[in-house]
Amino acid sequence: MGPVTPDQSPPRVVAAACDGACSGNPGPGGWGSLLRFEDGSVQEFGAADPATTNNRMELKAALVLLECLKDLPCHPSLTIRTDSRYVIDGFSKWMAGWKRKGWRTASGSPVLNRELWEALDRARLAGVPFSYVKGHSGDPDNDRCDAIAVAFAKGGRPALAQASPQAGPVPGLSPSAAAEVGLRPKVRASQTVLAVESSPGQASPVGAEPVPEAAPVALGQLLSRLELADRLAAGGYSLSLVELAQLVQVPMKQLAEKATAWTWRDWRVLPDADGRWRLERDAAGSEPMIPGT
Repeated sequence: MGPVTPDQSPPRVVAAACDGACSGNPGPGGWGSLLRFEDGSVQEFGAADPATTNNRMELKAALVLLECLKDLPCHPSLTIRTDSRYVIDGFSKWMAGWKRKGWRTASGSPVLNRELWEALDRARLAGVPFSYVKGHSGDPDNDRCDAIAVAFAKGGRPALAQASPQAGPVPGLSPSAAAEVGLRPKVRASQTVLAVESSPGQASPVGAEPVPEAAPVALGQLLSRLELADRLAAGGYSLSLVELAQLVQVPMKQLAEKATAWTWRDWRVLPDADGRWRLERDAAGSEPMIPGT
C-alpha cells in the first residue's frame, strides 16, 4: 500500500513505551522507545550516550515519544508505558513543586537533569499520561524497549522497526530535542525514520563491539508474546481491546469486529465482560511453553 493521501486518515497510535539503560551509572548508556499503530505496525527509536546515567536515559526515551506524539492521531486511552517511577513521579507529582521553588527540591538542592525535565514539560500532551509497568515482567513492549536500550548501552546498533507506509510520516523531533538525543531525520519511502548518529568527533567506547543477536528480532519478539499469552491464560486475566491488539498484533479495527470466540495460534480468545477478552489454551494446542527449554 502506498503513502497516506490527503483523503485518508492515518492510523492512530494505540500504545507507546520507553526505557533506558546504563552500565556503571554513570557510564555508557542507551535508550529505546516504540510506538504501536492501529494498523498493527510499529515504529522504534533508540540511541546511545557514551557517558550518562540511567535516569537521563529514561528521560530521553520519554522525551522522544512526546515529541513524536504531538503531531500524530492518538487513541483516547493511550498512555506511555514505562518502568521508571522517577519519570512518572517527576512528571506528574514533583515538577510543579520544583518550578515553584525555582527548580530546587524540597531539601533546597538543584534538581538534577533540569534541562531534560524542562524539555519534557514543554512537550507535555493533555490526555497522554505515563503509566507504570513492572520491568522484566513479560510485558512485550517494555521488554523490547529494554532490549534496544541495553544493546545501545553495550555499543551495539540493533535493527529498529519502521512504521508501515499506511501510518504516514512519523514526525521528527524539534531541532533542539533532536540535538539533545543525538538523532537526525532521514527520509525514506515517503516516511521519516529517526536514525542514530554520533556527535562530530565523538569516539566509540573503547573495545565496544556490536551485540550479537541470539535470534532474529522478530522471532525474539514473537517468543516473548507467546510466553506472555501462556501466563495470561494460566492466570485467567482479561485484556482490553488495546492490550489484545498489542499481544496478537492485529489491527484494532479488525478486532473490534469480532463478537464471538476465535482462535489465535494455540489459544482460544474468548469474549469477557465490559468488552474485554481472555485467553484459554486450545485443547488442540501444544502444552504450555516453559521459558528456557
